[in-house]
Amino acid sequence: MTAPTRPARHPYLDHPGPLALAHRGGAADGLENTAAAFRRAVDLGYRYIETDVHATADGRIVAFHDATLDRVTDSRGRIADLPWSAVRHARVAGSEPVPLFEDLLETFPDVRWNVDVKAEPALLPLVELIRRTRAWDRVCVGSFCEARVARAQAVAGPRLATSYGTKGVVGLRLRSYGVPAPLRRSALCAQVPVAQSGVRVVDRRFVRAAHARGLQVHVWTVNEADEMRHLLDLGVDGIVSDQIETLRGVLADRGSWV
Repeated sequence: MTAPTRPARHPYLDHPGPLALAHRGGAADGLENTAAAFRRAVDLGYRYIETDVHATADGRIVAFHDATLDRVTDSRGRIADLPWSAVRHARVAGSEPVPLFEDLLETFPDVRWNVDVKAEPALLPLVELIRRTRAWDRVCVGSFCEARVARAQAVAGPRLATSYGTKGVVGLRLRSYGVPAPLRRSALCAQVPVAQSGVRVVDRRFVRAAHARGLQVHVWTVNEADEMRHLLDLGVDGIVSDQIETLRGVLADRGSWV
């Protein structure tokens, strides 16, 4: 049997030790996906931040999780139906503006971004933004939709770092049990929950199967210190957390905080 081809290591992954990713900048304080949250994470020493993007009606890419402004801001409406001139006045938790992703790339030049593309209209504008700002080494694109990430890869080629969507993760889980399943060869990592619908996803077998194919395993969203330690003992390559002080402390205790 031919061994799987190990993809070339992308500059996005150039980091000693496990990656610590601040989920939405560290969402525990209620200011998720804001420049204030990202600044706090950076000040704590984080250099990898997870965020989400949508496109406004006029094609501007904003860092925001939900399809609507309703849950976390003082405004209402679907982002896809609103121009940037309207979205820019919304305030997260009544105080913090919704940021443009382009501004974040400029404001935090040393940060690498793990970007979940939440809707199809954001895909091509995001890739164009990455191209225009030459941020290929600083952005990894993911989505639950495998086809969406595959389309981004088809447009940008190998210079774009991507993770598996749900279909790819299922395929990797099947491969870990010895069941043949198709896998997109261009992905750099599998970004997965600890468990899904009561079924454990991340175990030693899954991590071993990923590493055999040159893939990193990043696990979300992990907020308990004991679970962080267990996952690191399994050999995962990254942890995404809301509790960014806790994650930093766990890694520091193990001598893995950089």
